[in-house]
Amino acid sequence: MGIGSVKRPERVAVIGVGILGAGVGWNLSRQGAQVVFIDAGRPGEGVTNWSFSWVNASNKTVRKSYFDLNVAGMAAHRELAGVIGPESWWYPSGHLRWTDDPAAQAKLLKSAELLESWGYRVEAYTGVEVRRHLEPALTVPGEVPVVFYPDEAWVHGRHLVGRLVGEAVASGAELRSGTAVCDIGTGADGSIRTVALADGSRLDVDIVVNAAGPRASHVAGLIARHLPMRREPGVITRIGCAQVPVHRVMHAPHIEIRPDGDASVVLHSREIDALIDTGEEPAQLARLLHESARHVVPELGNSRIAQTRVAFRPIPADGFPSVGAVPSVPGYYEAVSHSGITLGPVIGRMLASEILSGRSDEMLADFRPERFLS
Repeated sequence: MGIGSVKRPERVAVIGVGILGAGVGWNLSRQGAQVVFIDAGRPGEGVTNWSFSWVNASNKTVRKSYFDLNVAGMAAHRELAGVIGPESWWYPSGHLRWTDDPAAQAKLLKSAELLESWGYRVEAYTGVEVRRHLEPALTVPGEVPVVFYPDEAWVHGRHLVGRLVGEAVASGAELRSGTAVCDIGTGADGSIRTVALADGSRLDVDIVVNAAGPRASHVAGLIARHLPMRREPGVITRIGCAQVPVHRVMHAPHIEIRPDGDASVVLHSREIDALIDTGEEPAQLARLLHESARHVVPELGNSRIAQTRVAFRPIPADGFPSVGAVPSVPGYYEAVSHSGITLGPVIGRMLASEILSGRSDEMLADFRPERFLS
């Protein structure tokens, strides 16, 4: 092997083809690795398709290193749009946030000040200015302060995954969808050797990337690794509209709203999520979301509930991503995170580089899988 050359793995199995798995596999494929995507369902149709899909760092201030990683994620989305084209998946229209609670309002404004001090773009408006210049369909009160984050965006996750996987397959990657991983085999030295699928096939591989989202803990268990995960269900409802009355992501009092293409709006609420475990049926949760949305955007009163799903967020136990190699199992890597929509492109790039070069990006130092080793 020549000076400066990189030893590439013969074959990489990416388990889970949501936004994180697609991002890792696409980056690996572009750099010459042999990639096989494996998903029990269809690419992009799991949690990725049932996420609020908001690209941001304004909600990630609990740890500066996590904020910085999400800012890098936002930049990686812009770069990706330049490489593959933004059509059908990338909507950089900004994000609005306001509240009707005085204590929450003070917290919002304090957070905006912190973000500005970290160099994040923040703009302040009143409700009347928002209605006049940005979102005329809203009922936000005229003097309420509204914070606008112009660099934030929303993503159509399923379309993005389809683009990335399609490009990788066109370059020689393999897609095994509709079949789950049931076993991961290791050699005498403990390194990854095989992946067995529920359809009876067995693949010889050198590398496994666990990007299995809510099932990441189960996949980790196949190599006797304990990956602790939170149990956090969330409900997403899609509303069918003859004409979408909003233009960007927004966090309004009690409800989160964003466009979802030309004829659909997505609704979510942490308050409604809290009702999931009380036994409320998804259809009733959808009606509650729809009712909250009508108070903010009256035109949505004429729309219809099209789809609702309760999905489990893929969140490691401490709330932060688990990304990188697990040294005790050579060839095994994790790509597990909440905020996968924001982080997919940057984690995909960083983890692919680590797999191919053996060097980890310093930006991932706080998010290594080793912190969960007992």
